[in-house]
Amino acid sequence: MLAASPMAQDDVETVGGVGVAPAVRERLVTFMGEVSAGLARVEQRRGAELYARGLLEAGARKSLEPLVERLGEDADYEALQHFLADSPWDPRALVRAVAERVVAAVAPQAWVLDDTGIPKDGKRSPGVKRQYSGTLGKIGNCQITVSVHAVSARATVALGWALYLPRDWCEDSERRRKAKIPDQVAFKTKPQLGAELVLAAASWDIPAAPVLGDQAYGDDAGLRTRLDGSALEYVLSIGPETTVLDPDTVFAAPPRRGRRGPPPRAPIALRARCARWPPRWVPTTSRRSPFAPPTGRGSARASPSGG
Repeated sequence: MLAASPMAQDDVETVGGVGVAPAVRERLVTFMGEVSAGLARVEQRRGAELYARGLLEAGARKSLEPLVERLGEDADYEALQHFLADSPWDPRALVRAVAERVVAAVAPQAWVLDDTGIPKDGKRSPGVKRQYSGTLGKIGNCQITVSVHAVSARATVALGWALYLPRDWCEDSERRRKAKIPDQVAFKTKPQLGAELVLAAASWDIPAAPVLGDQAYGDDAGLRTRLDGSALEYVLSIGPETTVLDPDTVFAAPPRRGRRGPPPRAPIALRARCARWPPRWVPTTSRRSPFAPPTGRGSARASPSGG
């Protein structure tokens, strides 16, 4: 969206030793002025603009010191450090403003719920520990962030990010104090964080799309229940031990015949149910209510509440 057309060398000015196309810079300044309008103070809006410029302009290193060097006289290290570390502003306001401006242009086919491992050295970064990361493909020293992205074949835009704070971090008051973690932050699982991000984005003025997620999220009955209760479409992977109900299951109680009614039909594990299907049948799952008619032969549904 911010890409510039090819231009002559004369159309590029040097700022802090880095070539910057003036047209791109002007568009970025205008864009950040619009999306940061919800920040209360002028210096916060200025900090947001400078930090975005520093991240997007040329240069491989994105830590603060080389970023400020690239910005040249426009930026002050201490002012940007204060904006990022101490100034009280809500990043969700910026994420929402960007999403409401950009998502329609992306024309999303799905909202993808996932988590990302960020390799880290040391022990002081908030949430860092030795833990499994799908990004790393192994257990490693890292932070984990949960995110939701609106995606299409041509582009993607973030709808929200949340840092996963492990339980041992939440229970260590001294580490929390040193890392400046607010007192109100409590332990939440990754699916709980993901549900909050999805439901928040669903309240914005953006095009909705089915929520996609892998088994780490699909196996969580609480997440499925919250998505179903909010009438959000979803396609989530579930494990073979998840209990399901056959498509012909009747939820309405039939009339009693005599003193004893028919025996209830209990949920069964998906692995056991799949074993009954001929090889040509394919199991499916969807957000549709279990009270709706089955969508086709060979289908089974995982109840949002876990069967």
